[in-house]
Amino acid sequence: MRYGCTISSVLPQYQLIMQFPRLLVDSATTDLHPIRRIVQLIVVGLVISAGPPIFATESPTDVVRTTINEVIRILNDEALKPPAKHKFRRHMLEEVVAQRFDYAEMSKRALAANWIPLTNEQRDEFVDLFKSFLSDRYASKIEDYSGEQVEYLGERLDGQYAEVRTKLHSTKVEIPMDYRLINKAGRWYAYDIVVDGVSLVKNYRSQFTAIIRSSSYEELVNRLRNRTVGEDKKA
Repeated sequence: MRYGCTISSVLPQYQLIMQFPRLLVDSATTDLHPIRRIVQLIVVGLVISAGPPIFATESPTDVVRTTINEVIRILNDEALKPPAKHKFRRHMLEEVVAQRFDYAEMSKRALAANWIPLTNEQRDEFVDLFKSFLSDRYASKIEDYSGEQVEYLGERLDGQYAEVRTKLHSTKVEIPMDYRLINKAGRWYAYDIVVDGVSLVKNYRSQFTAIIRSSSYEELVNRLRNRTVGEDKKA
């Protein structure tokens, strides 16, 4: 979904609006070339007519519901169930989730203070590795879907943050699942999932911190690459 403008595109316009009185004073005291004067007035006119920034009208619950519905639609698609289609189906699921999950935000929160000293190249590498790790770790769990129903219990807004409370119903159990989202440029993105009271981000933060303290950041990267994060915990 696209919107008419973003924060980055609107900010320069509002900076011009804030300078508008000064522009008028300067034009009154400076002998501007007629063409420059016309251009100046056109620019100011365009800025004023641009109006306020356009923000998304979608709610956090809308985002969660739409994403979950699309995941379920893919899982229920008979044409994608044959074994030969499993790889393609998994790719489709990853694409749907990636559109509404902010893996950079998840990575930053999972690393906490260890994120700060990283270079941009290291951050990009970590986000890619963490995303791939999560996809491999949880794809099979998603693919085990067998008709469970999702109940939407409500949402809580706090500035640019939101939490959507849901409950997963199966024939045997009910599992609370809360989605934490952040609003960036008018769009809501999930950055954490709390399953039965356990935060995904906090869980990995404790594991990552322990690995870095006992070894190094490089060791954590190697474990993510080799998909062995949490293996020592299982032993």
